[in-house]
Amino acid sequence: MKNLLFLAIILVSACQLPAQKAKTQSLFNGKNLNGWTIFGTEKWYVEDGLLVCESGPDKGYGYLGTNETFKDFELNIDFKQEANGNSGIFFRSSVEGTKITGWQCEVAPPGSNSGGIYESYGRGWLIKPAPEKDKALKMGEWNTMKITAIDDKVTSYLNGIEMVTITDEKIGDATGSIALQIHDGGGIKVYWKNLMIKKL
Repeated sequence: MKNLLFLAIILVSACQLPAQKAKTQSLFNGKNLNGWTIFGTEKWYVEDGLLVCESGPDKGYGYLGTNETFKDFELNIDFKQEANGNSGIFFRSSVEGTKITGWQCEVAPPGSNSGGIYESYGRGWLIKPAPEKDKALKMGEWNTMKITAIDDKVTSYLNGIEMVTITDEKIGDATGSIALQIHDGGGIKVYWKNLMIKKL
């Protein structure tokens, strides 16, 4: 009886302990591309503590993907578009060569649906932000994109403005890496910093 009482006290005490907070981790160390893999021939490099993507001579698609995979998360990334800026942040993705499967939160020049969710080599645009939300983007300045993915629900925020929310069974079934994109066509240059993710 005493043993059962002692066990009950232990269980009640454990239930009353505060839940452990999810730890935020940095995906980029500001020095090199450790923890990432380059896909394609476009340029990815570190300059003055910033991660830079830039179109190369081939003017093709390029990706920089995390070696670690993520399912449910909150991701915050700062970006600045210097030239063109047609890029994106992929999640729950995988890459072979320069063919990517997964979902992209769009990063693009004004009028090009930044914050929208696009499925490459699949259904295409799943949801675009309302046109009036495009004013949240600051071309040529630092912007913060926040993406939350929990089960089958994904929400994007640009500079604190909620851009889109989507619930999708196919997204909910997937897991994979975080990947940054260089769009094809050439002339693209984007700076990235403060790549922070918290597993949920």
